[in-house]
Amino acid sequence: MPFSSANLTALIQGNNFTLWQYRTGDSRAAVTAAGYFAAVAGSLRAGDLMVLQTADAMALLPIRSGPALGTGVTLDGAVGPLNTVRAVAQGFRFGQAAAAVVRTIILAPFAAGIVAGTSIPVSASVIGPISQVVFSLRDASGAVVPPVQVVPVVGGAAAASFAAPPIGTGYRIRVEDAADPALAALSRSFNVGADLKLVLLESDGRLLSESGAVLKQ
Repeated sequence: MPFSSANLTALIQGNNFTLWQYRTGDSRAAVTAAGYFAAVAGSLRAGDLMVLQTADAMALLPIRSGPALGTGVTLDGAVGPLNTVRAVAQGFRFGQAAAAVVRTIILAPFAAGIVAGTSIPVSASVIGPISQVVFSLRDASGAVVPPVQVVPVVGGAAAASFAAPPIGTGYRIRVEDAADPALAALSRSFNVGADLKLVLLESDGRLLSESGAVLKQ
């Protein structure tokens, strides 16, 4: 009988290696003759192995260049077609236990108008397993105004103080978990302005401004 591609099966493939199986009613001598596997010469590579099941033998043979079969090992010298009965029993089970961990950072409110040249005290309440928080001052574009302060959490609270930045608007305070920056709180925007207080003087029962001008009522 000629070669039949339907009887050739790749059992295992990996790392440029293939284990083939070929079943046929031909004799072993006929199968191992030169040119028998010429039709699949492009698939069989030197170094592959073939489980060969013929009419008169079952063997494990190496594939050489050509492709030609090496002498290999005869597993059984008098076998017919192989019938395989396979049964598989497999069980799979897994369990998972989970518990929710609450972590929260609450930024305390502060004045919406800050006077230039003063300081900005900030504080936050912390709930959950957070050991350190990072306070930062951001400008209207979201850029950090140095310095950034890393503060330990003590008794569920953390506090810091910033020098007032240059006069401007849209400033914000951000506080975040040092270990997980995704957990954060951001303040509402605030402004920094000049000190507008008046220096008042009293003269003859009248109030004077810093320049000496009489304040009119």
